Amino acid sequence: MGEADPVVHIDETGRRAGAPTSGMRREEAVATDSTWGGLVHTDPGMVSGWHHHGDYESVIYVMTGRLRMESGPGGTNVSEAGPGDFLFVPRGSVHRESNPFDVGGTAVVVRSGRGAPVVNVEGPA
Repeated sequence: MGEADPVVHIDETGRRAGAPTSGMRREEAVATDSTWGGLVHTDPGMVSGWHHHGDYESVIYVMTGRLRMESGPGGTNVSEAGPGDFLFVPRGSVHRESNPFDVGGTAVVVRSGRGAPVVNVEGPA
């Protein structure tokens, strides 16, 4: 890739299913050796499986609905985000998303790092 490489446009028909984690649906728009970008959709009442993103850092921007994140020892650190909010997930942070509300949600996710972008696990330490 260099200065002469063109900008790539990806419309909704160019997105594909992302790596699965129970309870959520990912749409992958960009996947390179060091970047992952796409959407995540959460249905009302869903709770995802526990997972982490290996060596990737993730930035999440909530577009619609609300998103609850559990992380830390025993999942005791809880954050809730709504439209216009950002969440940052550090490398290797075991977490799960949930949507305990009555409306679905959509978030934009961008990851930077290397390796597998999703690693499903049994739960946090």
